[in-house]
Amino acid sequence: MIHKHLIYYTQHLKQDIPAGLVVFLVALPLCLGVALASGAPLFSGLIAGLLGGLLVSWLSGSQLSVSGPAAGLTVIVFNGIEQLGSFNAFLLSLVIAGVLQMTLGYLKAGIIGAFFPSSVIKGMLAAIGLILIIKQLPHAIGYHAGFEGDESYMNETAEQSFAEVLELFHAISPGSAMITAGSLMILILWESAWIKNINLLRMIPGPLLAVSWGVLYNTLASQFFPAWAVSGEHLVSFPVTTTPQQFFSLFSFPDWAALTNPKIYTVAFTLAIIASLETLLSLEAVDKLDPLKRTAPTNRELKAQGFANLLSGLIGGIPITAVIVRSAANINAGGQTRIGSFVHGIFLLLSAVFFANQLNLIPLACLAAILLQTGYKLAKPQYFIDFYKQGWNQFIPFVVSVVAILLTDLLEGIMIGMAVGLFFVIRANYHASITLTELNNHYTLSLNKDVSFLNKALLRQCLDEIEENSSVTIDATKATFIDHDIVEALEDFLQAAADGNISVEVIDVKGKQTLKKQNPLAAV
Repeated sequence: MIHKHLIYYTQHLKQDIPAGLVVFLVALPLCLGVALASGAPLFSGLIAGLLGGLLVSWLSGSQLSVSGPAAGLTVIVFNGIEQLGSFNAFLLSLVIAGVLQMTLGYLKAGIIGAFFPSSVIKGMLAAIGLILIIKQLPHAIGYHAGFEGDESYMNETAEQSFAEVLELFHAISPGSAMITAGSLMILILWESAWIKNINLLRMIPGPLLAVSWGVLYNTLASQFFPAWAVSGEHLVSFPVTTTPQQFFSLFSFPDWAALTNPKIYTVAFTLAIIASLETLLSLEAVDKLDPLKRTAPTNRELKAQGFANLLSGLIGGIPITAVIVRSAANINAGGQTRIGSFVHGIFLLLSAVFFANQLNLIPLACLAAILLQTGYKLAKPQYFIDFYKQGWNQFIPFVVSVVAILLTDLLEGIMIGMAVGLFFVIRANYHASITLTELNNHYTLSLNKDVSFLNKALLRQCLDEIEENSSVTIDATKATFIDHDIVEALEDFLQAAADGNISVEVIDVKGKQTLKKQNPLAAV
């Protein structure tokens, strides 16, 4: 068996190693950028990327999925660190979240994603996109005065938030603004059809070019136009190590004393649910993109991600999920097996150990531009238009989820969105369960799917519409369940039908023996 697997993986090395290099070039700036947006040490982003590549690639059942720090969790991480008072306390919540995820996997909860309405999930992603954009504006223009306030969650009033955004433009760093503008132009250009049609250019990741532009610009500006250069506080500050002991000293560890803090468990629960959802949604997307149409086992994925998050919390990393951007880069670059993800993890390790000095040349504005584009992709105006076209039952839960998350926090916002989404699901089923049609003074009352007591008011409304001196067929052949209250209401109608000269035919669904015995109505 081992020999068979070895042959399978080695025969695809010529595709997987180049794909792994491409994924690394995409992942490196994103690992740093997500850590930056999360308010966590930059090294924690690389730890998460390393575990995603070196560990999850083998534990997961997916051949093409790539795991690492995800933009979708930045809000939870930032708020978690803020609420718990330290990054070490947050690491403890991540350890617990990992255990919860593993438990979900063993409980076979991999289908959990199917129970969340698409409108609510996409509303969550859109809200995260908007928050990313707001949070990255200070880095994009080099503004650091009152930085913690600018990075905090949306607890301020709308008026205060708007005033603070306006205030940013009074303290623009021309160098950061120039780097951001150039990086955004590159990223937008690299998304164009013209670039995608050129194979050689398509293989070069846009984020890598954006970072290269920022480093080149700042190097030249420092020599020839110092006033337009970016100072040290606006550059990546990655710890440089020269010995193995120094490297391992960069790892952080959980604050076990925080176990008595109830907020630890709230943050852990939020992390476990949102990370699991993002993973399952990404996994579903990867399965659709896979040219070989392989299907990854969802429960195994939850176990793999849970163990990785447990380990990440123990050694100082940020949360890990399956991520669609890196996975798509792997597929587009020709990746065939899990070796591509593993190779990207090796390259991340080499960069952390040997190229820390080079990483510190990267302006924060480059990472901000990448995250601004990520935020835009998550919250495209087209998404709002598409949901509007799908009708109010999709549009309202989507918008409510976005607004609720912006005004409260991620977990509360999702719960509000879920409640609104559930209302529209019940409302749709409410109207679909009973239908009344009329043709030539003959009515057909159809009972569809499950008809519960919630449909009693609708049933009475339909029965009231049946006019005197007519005929009606009550057809329950499509119903799988009919509540006793519904049967009782129909029997009341049968007794009163003779007074209105209404003839009634009852057709019951086959197999309702219990209902037939208990209710004379269901005799046909």
